[in-house]
Amino acid sequence: METNVKQREDIIIELKLTANKVRKNIVKMITEAKSGHPGGSLSAVDVVTALYFNVMRHNPENPKWKDRDRFILSKGHAAPLLYSVLAESGYFEVKELLTLRKLGSRLQGHPDMKRLPGVEISTGSLGHGLSVGNGMAIAGKLNKKGYRVYVLLGDGECQEGQVWEAAMTASHYKLDNVTAILDYNGLQIDGPVKDVMNINPISNKWRAFGWYVIEINGHDFKEIFDSFERVKKLKGKPGIIIAHTTKGKGVSFMENVVDFHGKAPAKEQMVQALKELEENEE
Repeated sequence: METNVKQREDIIIELKLTANKVRKNIVKMITEAKSGHPGGSLSAVDVVTALYFNVMRHNPENPKWKDRDRFILSKGHAAPLLYSVLAESGYFEVKELLTLRKLGSRLQGHPDMKRLPGVEISTGSLGHGLSVGNGMAIAGKLNKKGYRVYVLLGDGECQEGQVWEAAMTASHYKLDNVTAILDYNGLQIDGPVKDVMNINPISNKWRAFGWYVIEINGHDFKEIFDSFERVKKLKGKPGIIIAHTTKGKGVSFMENVVDFHGKAPAKEQMVQALKELEENEE
C-alpha cells in the first residue's frame, strides 16, 4: 500500500512538470500565431495531461491502433491544448507547434482529423463532440472492443441543445464506456456563463439525464486520478466529471479574465507568462 502511495506521488510530480510544459507551449504558440484561445486551453491542461500521460491507452507510433482509447476535444477552439499534448506525447515534433494557424500548417485553428495524427474527429462547431463519442462507444460495444471514449466539453458549450440530445442518447444506450469531462471555468467569449445563459444546476441536470456525476477540482491531480478510476468501474450508465477550473490557469494576468478567451498575448506578456510558469517548476 505504501508503495502504491509513493508511486502515485511520483506520477503526480511528473504530471505537474508535463502540464507546465504543455502550458508553456500553449502560450508560445498562440503568441507566435497572434491568434488563438489561451484561456480555455490553459484551464483544461491538467485533466487532459492526466488522460494522455496516465489514463488513456494510446500509441503515438500507431495513431490508428484499433484498441486505443479515444479522446474528443468537443470544445475545438482549445486546439492549442490538444496540439501541445499530442506533440509532448510524440505524435509529431514539438517545434511544429510554432506553425499554429499559419498558411499550410497542419495545426489549424480547430483540429483537422485528415491532416494531423492523433486527432480523432474535426471539431469546432460546438455541441457535436459527445454525439460523435456516443457513436464511437456504440461501435466499440458492437465490435466487442474494450476501448473507452473521453469527451471534453466546455461549460458554455452546454448551452447547446445537441449536448443534451447526446446526453439522453448515452444514457438510453447505457454507454458505460463513455466519459464526459466538463471544463467548468465559468467564462465564455461573451462573459460569465451564468450571465450569458445560466447552465446551473449543472450536476442535477446531468443526473436527471441518467448520468453518474463526479465534481472535482480540475487542477488537483489526486482528484483527477480518483475520478477517472471511479468512472472506469461504472456499469450500465455513462459518467461525467465536472472539473471546476480557472480560466487561464497558471498565468496570473490571464486567470479569470474573459478577454483571454480568444485573445493572444503580446510578446512582452508571453515573457512574463513563461517566467511565471518556470517559477512553478522550482
